[in-house]
Amino acid sequence: MNLTHHFLIAMPGMEDKTFNRSVVYLCEHSERGALGLVINKPSDINLKVLFEKIELHLSRPELGDAPVFQGGPVQTERGFVLHEPVFAHAEKPEESVYASTMTIPGGLEMTTSKDVLEALATGAGPRKVLVSLGYSAWGEGQLESELAENSWLTVGADPAVIFDTPVEQRYDRALLLLGLEAWKLSPEAGHA
Repeated sequence: MNLTHHFLIAMPGMEDKTFNRSVVYLCEHSERGALGLVINKPSDINLKVLFEKIELHLSRPELGDAPVFQGGPVQTERGFVLHEPVFAHAEKPEESVYASTMTIPGGLEMTTSKDVLEALATGAGPRKVLVSLGYSAWGEGQLESELAENSWLTVGADPAVIFDTPVEQRYDRALLLLGLEAWKLSPEAGHA
């Protein structure tokens, strides 16, 4: 099972405050574990404030009020930028422009180097971005165990939910990808 480029949608019974009503975009999933970013839990700072803290001037006013997200409980002091692909050379589309970038099969990239923020500061960089502090991680077999316990629903990711859907609607929109509505889900996990 490989859930890279999928959403994990927390079941209503999820009691962990970090993941209650969360939608996690999985950037990587392998036999070694999984890594993802929560896409619907904004922090109390926006991109304008973040850029001021790292002493960059954000010259893309349309991004100033965008929230910085709480990507997960791991390395919460570190930034992660989920964005549409930006390639160095058209003839080599597997090479990203930015130094520390994970190319995610399915069409997105996740960058951890400051150069993507510097590009945004100059008015360049990817058009669609989600910036988070911290990430979510599962060790070997941990996510599979949580899935077996009915803690999460999974569905192929739709970038429109990440980049074009208002934050407060992302949980419900992700559920709709499965044809489900939150009120129809039981908070109790069942096993056949």
